[in-house]
Amino acid sequence: MQYSFLGRTGLRVSRLCLGTMNFGSLTSQEDSFAILDRALDSGINFVDTANVYGGRAGKGATEELLGKWLAQGGRRRESVVLATKVYGRMYDGENQSKLSAYHIRAACEESLRRLHTDHIDLYQMHHVDRDTPWDEIWQAMEQLVREGKVLYVGSSNFAAWNIAQANGVANQRHFLGLVSEQSLYNLAARMVELEVIPACRGLGLSLLPWSPLNGGMLGGVLENADGRRGTEIVRKRIDAHRTALGKYEEFCKDLGHPPGDVALAWLLANDAVAAPIVGPRTMQHLDDALRALAVTLPPEALEALDLIWPGPGGQAPEAYAW
Repeated sequence: MQYSFLGRTGLRVSRLCLGTMNFGSLTSQEDSFAILDRALDSGINFVDTANVYGGRAGKGATEELLGKWLAQGGRRRESVVLATKVYGRMYDGENQSKLSAYHIRAACEESLRRLHTDHIDLYQMHHVDRDTPWDEIWQAMEQLVREGKVLYVGSSNFAAWNIAQANGVANQRHFLGLVSEQSLYNLAARMVELEVIPACRGLGLSLLPWSPLNGGMLGGVLENADGRRGTEIVRKRIDAHRTALGKYEEFCKDLGHPPGDVALAWLLANDAVAAPIVGPRTMQHLDDALRALAVTLPPEALEALDLIWPGPGGQAPEAYAW
């Protein structure tokens, strides 16, 4: 397994992060435990979840499942960097969502209870809260850090301005601030290259791309039953990108690697990326993701992928101004 520092910290995380959104919903507890154990055995030490995950099993179900897995012992908790999130509504009530100090404290306590742990290694804000001042947010996070309940703080789905503003205020308060940002990022969704990635590089955050295969679209959907699988959302994406997908899958075939491996390898070639978040539903999905670590894309392959999946033109403002 390969490892990378998380942002500007001394914490080392595996180059793949195990996302758990499917666990407890689409993937049974037994299968989820087996995938978690296989991931740990393979060297993956970075596990990501959120308090709202659980799907049809209900919000909080995924954290509860992870808590049961950790409670088995065998140094599972000591072996993983455990990440979860706060923001989403868990219960009815005026103060049961977003990033008030009231909700951050309550949500953290609930996550700790469900996860059967005394601390969260990376506590991530699942979305920006434009109604709560940053001094209030950081006061709450600082308190959790002082109590030893949180070690590092990250963000998810933030714009570059949100990242800059957050870390500017954290710096004034002599607090470490954000060390990572989770963003939608893959070959077919490259908007973060305009400003989010430059902000991460400039302020010392690692990028943790979610949906690295764009909901499965970059995993070889045309070859697999001519793209007639997946959700309605995926089918619409396929129809919208069918020409590019055809070129992409043909390119991957010529390269000698499965499309999913190439999509992950492309992300891993970006120095701003610490770990793409892979969300396996089955053991095979995990094994496929691990295989991508052995793929190194030469410069000419990266250039060819830019032609098939053009980004926004680089970073702002050069992408749209002289």
